[in-house]
Formats: sequence, structure tokens, C-alpha cells
Amino acid sequence: MNKRAVVLLSGGVDSATTAAMVKAGGYQLYALTFRYGQRHACEVESARRIAAAIGAVQHLILDLDLRQIGGSALTADIPVPKGRGVEEIGSGIPITYVPARNTVFLSYALAWAEVLDAGHIVLGVNAIDYSGYPDCRPEYIAAFERMANLATKACVEGKSTLTIYTPLIHLTKAEIIRQGAALGVDYRLTWSCYDPTPDGRPCHACDSCILRGKGFAEAGIPDPGPIAL
Repeated sequence: MNKRAVVLLSGGVDSATTAAMVKAGGYQLYALTFRYGQRHACEVESARRIAAAIGAVQHLILDLDLRQIGGSALTADIPVPKGRGVEEIGSGIPITYVPARNTVFLSYALAWAEVLDAGHIVLGVNAIDYSGYPDCRPEYIAAFERMANLATKACVEGKSTLTIYTPLIHLTKAEIIRQGAALGVDYRLTWSCYDPTPDGRPCHACDSCILRGKGFAEAGIPDPGPIAL
């Protein structure tokens, strides 16, 4: 059985938990992170620390410039929404959606998986994500997996198949945090904020900060907050 997995590692709670689950499953973990022109480098540094702590075989950080395309509050000069209620966050596609980001990321992951002869690509999308982000939906993941198995040499030759693994897809943030805590994930290493303060602290007002706080509260686990980067 192929026990290599390419894991998309953003530096957040979900990707850190996903990486821990893959590691606990006995897989060799190859972490993939992107500097894609996002507002800050905090999440990339968090991903670097998580990959080291979890014992990734390799951590690849690739540079893309999605700011040239824009269209998102994360990659253009568009204000990040602040102070929204949970119901408002969950309605519609937010301006923090980065057009086609997961398709771009998964395509790079597919290329690396082919080179590594890895049987799995893993990402930490979940129920909260796919309620608002079109490229986090279960049907999208299934469609990409079908495409991936038509796109690589080994799959076409019948030597292997590729699985897109999303172990958190039906979990809430609280369930994810409980799962990670049980696996010993050090959530101090994670970063969630879309729009940190000038001195590098979480804003505690963007959608991601609010959902993180709600998740820890509902899990009954104190949020340790990110350690200084």
C-alpha cells in the first residue's frame, strides 16, 4: 500500500489537524504550502513550524502571485470584513474567497504527488468552509479526484490511483479541535487571522478569527493563541 501523502498545509487549525491525522495513520507526510500573494506571511511561517513539529519528510513552499489576478480581500486592496455574526459569515460566498485557489493548489499538489508516487493528496476543508467556498464542496473534491485519475501517467497506465482525502469534510470547528487535541496538536503554532495588526497579532474580528474563537469555545478547550512569529 502506498503510504505517501501530499498534504496542503496552510498553517491554520484545520490543516494542522489534518496533517496530524495523516501522520497518525502511518503515512509519510509531504507538506505543501503556498506564498500566493496573501496579505501577510504569518500563515506561511506557521506552516513551516507545524511541518517541523509534526515531522514532515519534506516541506515545499511555492511562490505564486495571485495578487496579479486579485478579486479577493486576501489578494487585493479590498477591506477584510470585520465583526460579522456567525449567521452572516455562513450566508453567501465571502469576499475572502480567492478565485479558483483550491484548483490551483490542488493542481500543484497533483504534480508533486505524481513525482513522489504518492497515492493521496490531503486537504483540510470542512463543513464551515464548503458552506461558503465553492471550491471546498464535497462534489468539487470528488470531481477533482476523477479528473486527477485521468491526468497522470501512472493512473492512465493503470499502475496506481490517486485519492483526494478530506478527513474533516463533515466536521465542525469544535470537532476538529477536539480531534487535534487528542492527537497532541500544538495549536500555538497555528495561525487563523486574515488581517493581523501592524505588530503581528490576530485582529480577533475577521471571519476566521471569529470562527476560531467559536470553535475553541464550543470544544471546551482554551485557545492558546499563536506564539510570537
